[in-house]
Amino acid sequence: MSSSKPDYYAILGVFRDASPEEIKRAYFDSAQRLHPDKNVAPGETELFLDIQQAYEVLANPKRRSLYDATLPPEIEVNTVVKHELHYSRPNLVRLGEPQLLYALLEVSSREEKNSLPTPPLNICLVLDRSTSMQGEKLDVVKATAIQLLRSMRPEDVLSVVSFSDRAEVIVPASVSPDKKKQESRIQMMQASGATEIFNGLDAGMREVRRTLDPSRVNHIILLTDGKTYGDEQACLQLAEEASAQNIGITGMGIGNEWNDIFLDALASRTGGSSAYISKPKDIEHLLVEKFKALINTFADDIVLEFKPHEHVKINYAFRLQPEGGAVETESSPMHLGPILRESPLQILFEFLVDPEALTDDVVTLLSGSLKISIAARPIPVPPIRLNLTRDVRPNPSAEPPPTRILSALSRLTLYRMQERARTAADSGQYDVAARHLHNLATHLLSQGEHSLAKTALFEADNLERMHSWSASGNKDIKYQTRALLLSGAKEKER
Repeated sequence: MSSSKPDYYAILGVFRDASPEEIKRAYFDSAQRLHPDKNVAPGETELFLDIQQAYEVLANPKRRSLYDATLPPEIEVNTVVKHELHYSRPNLVRLGEPQLLYALLEVSSREEKNSLPTPPLNICLVLDRSTSMQGEKLDVVKATAIQLLRSMRPEDVLSVVSFSDRAEVIVPASVSPDKKKQESRIQMMQASGATEIFNGLDAGMREVRRTLDPSRVNHIILLTDGKTYGDEQACLQLAEEASAQNIGITGMGIGNEWNDIFLDALASRTGGSSAYISKPKDIEHLLVEKFKALINTFADDIVLEFKPHEHVKINYAFRLQPEGGAVETESSPMHLGPILRESPLQILFEFLVDPEALTDDVVTLLSGSLKISIAARPIPVPPIRLNLTRDVRPNPSAEPPPTRILSALSRLTLYRMQERARTAADSGQYDVAARHLHNLATHLLSQGEHSLAKTALFEADNLERMHSWSASGNKDIKYQTRALLLSGAKEKER
């Protein structure tokens, strides 16, 4: 396209075949971000006028048709991010039984990591202050919250909510807080009451919404040491609302009593993950590392919108990096997670393909689009079409799987073993669970992970003799095998 003719589709960040509803939604999102009443940054008023002009043309069917006739052929090359796909095999085979196939999706920045400014933060710490937090845990939490408050840049927003069976806003969301007053309020937090996560999460959502801005990284960090009872579904509904507003959630659990399945589900609704803090002294390290990751965000969320294909199921999806965790695959859209400046997003998909899908020479595993949200970028990022297909042939290929797939599968196998052990134990099949843990220990020993192998063998013995895990056993194995996923990815990058 010549420089004299603007690309209205690119300005709105939509495909050329976008529906009227998609164009309207894209305009609304961009107008919210760039409206002159909210943004006075140099050049953003002009961008807002461009957005308006693009919408006026594309929302009118007659004007859109005339405009489309002037466009050159579409070249779908995203200038902001790039993506790669690697498959476990080049083709599927015509068989009378279901087949598994793996695909590794990697999404990374095309730009230099310093080409965009670091986005301002809008973060709420939602802190458990129930009676069980009393002592060292709450002392470290308060000291770390004060440390983080002091480290905030002038453009950042940090709010703090404490909760037990009721919630209290300790530090309201504000761009220019009175830090000495806020530090004093944090220091005065006292432990009391029971754990009701919905109260804290709801108050935290309200604080983030007060200064909600698409040009910020909007995020909630929930820290708890206990289980919540009776309000789990309400919490998950809040997470769905957060996801719709591009608010991320990270769950952090201290000790052994919290529900990691619930916190994983809560965070994964927004593309986030849970973290395990086995000792109070580790609270500071994990919170500080999380803040560093948020500051180093390149794209705060990658969303996969897709149409399911008959006889092909996404059996499983796991984010290998930047933060390991299972991805919700039940419905579209699927929140895959962030891209960091130094770390691409890697998702490993497991597809189950039924024989009925293999009637043609090519099978479509998944078709859809990737939508990228970059807080530091004022104009939308064009979406990326995603079309995962494989040839169907009479015989299997002799070509070996790519090294990257083998490496990813090797790392994920350990994590899946502990998942299978936990599932078996939850259903009362303790001997089966113990066998999975023995297999896990064998693989860990072959990779030099002697300490974790010893833990797996110890838990296998517990399950066989006592029909139960030790106090921290299942969390130790789950989060340490998850950490191996991340360490393997980092070694691959080096």
